Parts: sequence; C-alpha cells; structure tokens
Amino acid sequence: MVATALFSTRDRTILRDLAARVAECAARPEMAERRAQWKRHNRLQPGRPMILVFPEGAWEELLPGSVLVCEGEEARRVEWELRARLYGFEHFASDNVVEAEWVVHKAICSTGWGLEPQWDHSPDRRGARAFHPVINEPADLRKLRYPEIAYDEAATQAQLEKMKELFGDLLDVKLKGIAHISYHLMNQYTALRGLEQVLLDMYEAPEMLHEAMAFLEEGHRRMLQQYEALNLLSLNNDNTYHSSGGVGYTDELPAPGFDPARVRPCDMWSSAEAQELALVSPEMHEEFALAYERRLLAPFGLNGYGCCEDLTRKLDRVLTIPRLRRVSIAPSADVVACAEQVGRRCIFSWKPQPAMLVGGFDAEAVRRYLAAGLAATKDCVTEVILKDTHTCENHPERFDEWTRIARALVERSRGRITGKAVRHARRQ
Repeated sequence: MVATALFSTRDRTILRDLAARVAECAARPEMAERRAQWKRHNRLQPGRPMILVFPEGAWEELLPGSVLVCEGEEARRVEWELRARLYGFEHFASDNVVEAEWVVHKAICSTGWGLEPQWDHSPDRRGARAFHPVINEPADLRKLRYPEIAYDEAATQAQLEKMKELFGDLLDVKLKGIAHISYHLMNQYTALRGLEQVLLDMYEAPEMLHEAMAFLEEGHRRMLQQYEALNLLSLNNDNTYHSSGGVGYTDELPAPGFDPARVRPCDMWSSAEAQELALVSPEMHEEFALAYERRLLAPFGLNGYGCCEDLTRKLDRVLTIPRLRRVSIAPSADVVACAEQVGRRCIFSWKPQPAMLVGGFDAEAVRRYLAAGLAATKDCVTEVILKDTHTCENHPERFDEWTRIARALVERSRGRITGKAVRHARRQ
C-alpha cells in the first residue's frame, strides 16, 4: 500500500515553495526551446549536439541528505526530487528539461520470476557483495515462473489525490503507469546463474542458455500483454528517461490510430542492452542476446539499444533492430569507427568517460577529449551524456565546469551546422 498520511504544515510550506520555483524554471523560454530541440533531435533533423547530465551515484555529493529541511520521511523524498531539478537548472550548462509536473506512479506489483538473486552484502554501503548462484543445473530452470501483474487502483488514487492536494495549483500532477520499458535479459539471468558460468555455458551448455533466454523472452512478452490488458502502459514521448541516457520528446509518437484511453506498445519508446556480453564475439552476442531482444523490441514505436558495452564490432547487427532510433556508444567504444557506421541512421548517444571527474580534474584534458569526440561525430545526430559518475570526490563544481566546456564546444559546432544549412538552402 502507498502511504497516504498528509504532510505536516511546516513540510507542506517547504515543498510548495520548492514546487513554485520548479514551475518558474519550467516556464522559462529556454525550456520551451529545449523541448523543441529535443523533438528535432529525436526526429534525426540537423542541429547541434545535445547535452544531458545524470549524476547518478555522485548525487549524494552534489545534494546530500544534510541539505534537506523537511521532517517527514516522504516529505524528504519529495523535497530531494524538487531540489535535484533546481540544482541541475542552476548548475549544469546542459539540455536537461525542467517540467512543471509531478508524476504519481501507479501502484503495480508482480509475483516475480520464482527465483531471486542471492547475495551476501558488504557492511560498506558501496562495498562488493558475494554472489550465490540459484541456477546450478538445467533442472533448476524448472523453478522459474512467469510473473503475474496486479494493479492497486485504490492505493494509486489515494496517492494521486494527496499529491493533487499538495501541488495541484502549482504543478501538473499526472498519473503514469509503465512508461520506461527496457529489457535486460542477460543482467537478469546472470544474477541467477553467474556471469562467469553464463560465459562458459555459451561453449559448454548452449542449449541450457537458449532455454533460459527463451523463457525470459516469453515471460517479458506475457508481462507486456498483461500491461496492455490492465491498461497500465503510459506514453513516454516526453521528458521520460529513455534507454541508457536520452529523453523521449517526440512528435512521431503516439502512432496513428492512437486512443488516449489506451496506450499501445507502438505508441511508445523501448530499449534493450546486454552489457554482460561486452567481451563476447558479435556472433555470440547475436545468438544469445540480440536475437531475443530484437523480437521483444519489435512491437514498439521507437527503440534504443546499448548501455556500457562496446558495440563497435556489433553495430551492423544492432542496426537491424526495428525502428532503432538511439544507440549507446560507451566510453570504451571506438568513437570514430562507430560514427562511420551509424552516420545519421539513428541517434549517436555518446557516453564520454566519467572517470575524468576524478583523480584531479584537468579542464584542458576534458576539452581536448570532448573536442575530439565531437569532431569524429560531426556528421552524426549526436548527444553527449555524462552519467555513471559514482563520485566526484566531493568536488561538485567539476560537473559545472564539465558542462560549461561541453556547452562551449557544441555552441561552436552550431555555427558550422547553421552554415551548412544556409549553403544547402542556397543550392536548392
């Protein structure tokens, strides 16, 4: 059940003041321009590279719990979310969009897959953990079950009404169900079987691995069918995070024939990745992952692929995914070789090396590195996404400077792009 206790008078005042500031940011002209730019970008139209920042693990150094002033546990969670939006607006020279909205997520639960990963956790919150496989032989696959989905409408409506009462006159309080769909079959299975063992299974027990992948594919297909039957899918053609970095703003979705009362897979973005297979051959990646992922992605309107795995030698296969619109280019990838293959066929979602924010920040080295990447991708539809930052060594200003460097470089590229467009128009 979702807690429905009202916020204290003091917490309510703090949260409403923050929400008013968020609404002011969202109403600024540059936010409208960013939304329009993202739509052009996601349509693969010419434009400057887009910049996004997702601090992820480093957020606790940028916005630690000590800055929160609300007293209630739920109020502090809401406060942190609002302050994070404001922090990004005030500090990052990026294209992150601030929206005047508060999303209440539908209370959806699952019976699970019959088996759960088993870990021994470190006493250090960020320490390593010991892994215990729960699938040790083919017979253990019989323990897997297809998930059953349920929706708690009463709890959802109670939470929706509470947030409308708190923010309804300041923010657009909206209800969303399943809006971020991303398939991670290898991550899911290696958490049950073990990464090293799965890699050995490709040689020693390929039938067992195919059986597991087929089961997971069918389970996810059945989950999607349940989401549709229960009317739990929501549009993600907005500021919803997409794939492993990117946002969903587009006017290409929903698809023709859309009924606002019932969202279909063809109205949505989806994505997949198999970073556990980073070091396997393109042929094995195709056989044990991509063949299954491609079928799962087929019903969706637009798709993304990849995360932290180097796809340099695998792009020819990845680019066959139906309606592929965004491909992740990891820090370890050969940017030049990837740019030559991707061209303008889909968005070149470049993830620069986040380790440059630690070990002594060298602004000139960052500038040279980003400039080289942008030069290599000058003929692509490029986005530059700073993420996977587990720490900035308690130097939050490094994010600010990184984004200022990136912004200066992409603004310089804007002039080149504009010049190209003018010359093209004159030739017509």
